Amino acid sequence: MKAPLLLSLALAFPAAAQDLATDLAPVESFAGIEDDEARAAALFEEMAKVLQHPRCLNCHPVEGGPLQGDAMAPHQPPVVRGAGMGAVGMECSACHGRENVPFVGAQGSIPGHEPWQLAPVSTGWVGLSAGEICAQLKDPERNGGRDLEEIHEHNAEDGLVGWGWHPGAGRTPAPGSQEQFGALTRAWIDAGAACPG
Repeated sequence: MKAPLLLSLALAFPAAAQDLATDLAPVESFAGIEDDEARAAALFEEMAKVLQHPRCLNCHPVEGGPLQGDAMAPHQPPVVRGAGMGAVGMECSACHGRENVPFVGAQGSIPGHEPWQLAPVSTGWVGLSAGEICAQLKDPERNGGRDLEEIHEHNAEDGLVGWGWHPGAGRTPAPGSQEQFGALTRAWIDAGAACPG
């Protein structure tokens, strides 16, 4: 990771651990917004509490390797992207197994899920606004080739996304639950999938 990006991350997320959202508003709380576009934008702002949380951002960097922890520090040991699941000899699965593993003799854990992987560069959104992330999520050229229904399925059902609510010792879970996040995604799509300004 380049030094300017590290500095920008430090400035953008100085107190990440103290300022993390813990709750999500239910879909019903947006029913009073009559205009579909305004309601969709408000729903996405609520979704952004998850999307801009370290549990998502750490695996969605805009360059370099993954980040880790609530402070979004560069991954230790240093790792780089590879053609598949990491660089040859340093694949993600070398350290990350099927489930979280508590440290022995120390606080914290090594996160795990099968598979464990970094999001494609095209889906990186560290440092992006909610509106920029929204535009990226809707663009199949920058979202892994997904349409809106596949985005909903990913948010609501994907096990690696779900890990964000069960991250193991030493990490703050994403706000709300995957079920709530999926419901917000469904409501956002149904309202027209408009993005915040």
